[in-house]
Amino acid sequence: MKKLSNLSRARLPHACAVGIFAGLMPLAAHAGPTIEFGDQGSLTFTYALQAWAQNKSFTSTTDNSSSTDFFLRRNRLTFAGQYNDYIGFYAQLEAGNDSKLGEDNKSVYYRDAYVTFDYRDDFRFIVGRFKNTFSRENLEACLEPLTMDRAEVLSYTPFAGSRDTGVAMWGNLMDAKLQYRVMVADGRDDEDAAKDNVRMTGRVHYSFWEPEYDYGYLGTYLGTRKVLTIGAAYDYQPEVAYANFPSRSDIQDYSAWTVDAFMEYPTASGVYTLSGAYFDYDTGNAFNQSPDPSLPINSNLEGYYVKAGYMLPNKLGPGRLQFFGRYENSDYGATVATTEYYDQTWASVGAHYYFDGQRLKLSFEYADISFDTEHPTNPALQDYNQATLGFQFIF
Repeated sequence: MKKLSNLSRARLPHACAVGIFAGLMPLAAHAGPTIEFGDQGSLTFTYALQAWAQNKSFTSTTDNSSSTDFFLRRNRLTFAGQYNDYIGFYAQLEAGNDSKLGEDNKSVYYRDAYVTFDYRDDFRFIVGRFKNTFSRENLEACLEPLTMDRAEVLSYTPFAGSRDTGVAMWGNLMDAKLQYRVMVADGRDDEDAAKDNVRMTGRVHYSFWEPEYDYGYLGTYLGTRKVLTIGAAYDYQPEVAYANFPSRSDIQDYSAWTVDAFMEYPTASGVYTLSGAYFDYDTGNAFNQSPDPSLPINSNLEGYYVKAGYMLPNKLGPGRLQFFGRYENSDYGATVATTEYYDQTWASVGAHYYFDGQRLKLSFEYADISFDTEHPTNPALQDYNQATLGFQFIF
């Protein structure tokens, strides 16, 4: 059996490699304590916390008064390691959004649980529950974003959302400039689905400058890499929904595609970051006919986002300061009676102050969300503003 390529072995210690592939703990410095087992085995523990204070100009779908909420956006304990030189593992416990909207004592569950097999750099496997390989923003580490967070809806697929359970084959070609991924997973398999078929996803990207060779991406490399990457993906699952659920007829397939681009360019005047993507999710417009009660509203969604960032070239006090902005447009095409109330745009600006890189930082974002047509009685579908202050700690 051939050993891993020099690129793979020089990348990072085995104890951190699995976390890198997940895009959840991408830098070796983020890893916590490590226990070694024999010549090749290891186990690394990592704890991560994001504590947010968020003010909105509405409270709920029935209350248009402003609200302030303190909650744990993410609260995670990660176990990552290697069984030997080829087989790794990753498990992550999560109790996210604890205390959000008054919901305390959230249950702990496995957000990720999988095993990796790295035969060589161009031939790797992941088996278990892990990030689906469709959109770049979903694959960007949520602890290392450019903006405060990824899109609330747009970057998540309508079925299985952020993670799915299955198997992926992926690898790097052409000195890691070209990367491919193929994933087969559950997709939609709830009781309302028309058929229980497998979901199939494919993704490729090409890096023109320094390669992005991990399974996950970063929203910003904080000026440590010069990156220009373009990517595209296709997602498909046949016979997922009835357009006429009462009569169990008019079965529709699900398909989606996306294209994306990312650039980060460090210079003497600062670090410049630019990112954007377009999405098209399609389930035969079943949502606007007579769908099943669990068919998600984003099953027919088109949209795009553009993000930009600028980091000052030198320290400001003990840390680094980075500014960012985001513009996002979502066209759901979902009608209530005859009106499309869900179509919206998101415009936000903010900043990160890095005391110690991503391990210790403060963030702030102000967002303006506007709807093409405001709902007459639902404050959640009327124009609103949102301000978020966040603290992040990783050990």
